[in-house]
Amino acid sequence: MSYPNPNNPYGPPPGQQPGYGYPQQPPQPQQPMAPYGAYPGGAMPPAQMPYPTVMPGSAKAARVMMFVLAALNLIGLVLAVLGLGGVTKASHEASSSPYADMSAFNVGKGVLIAVIVVIVIFTVAGIALASQFGNGGGGVRVGSIIFGVGTILVSLFSFPIGLVHTVLGILVTVFVSKDESNAWFSRPRY
Repeated sequence: MSYPNPNNPYGPPPGQQPGYGYPQQPPQPQQPMAPYGAYPGGAMPPAQMPYPTVMPGSAKAARVMMFVLAALNLIGLVLAVLGLGGVTKASHEASSSPYADMSAFNVGKGVLIAVIVVIVIFTVAGIALASQFGNGGGGVRVGSIIFGVGTILVSLFSFPIGLVHTVLGILVTVFVSKDESNAWFSRPRY
């Protein structure tokens, strides 16, 4: 097959002179140079995306999940305090027996007190961080990621019961780590 195709109905007719037909456009004038010199380093920096003015959906969802985790922690706190009261009552009743071994009760009390302290820390941290989402900066974002990872790790110790905490901790960590959430937390505040 030869070039140009002689059977092409859209090509120029054979024997036609180049430039014949429609007139050619005159050359366009060149744009004048900018009055200021070129940007140092050669190229212009890439245009920055405008900062969000409304909290993105992923940040809102993470904030709601943190409040839900705090509410679940409060329920767990009530149960742990009731359990501590029950262990204390049982240890007082068992102490009247001369053959009672109080070491198991003491270990149980110590474990429940440690659980109560951890629950209080995570509840206060969750409420404080979630309430700062509207005006917080990078520290709130980093704190929320640490809160999510800490929630995951602590909930693995109580896995069957802590499955909801594990899932919500993963979702909080993922949603706060997204680019749109990063843009929200790194926006300039006046």
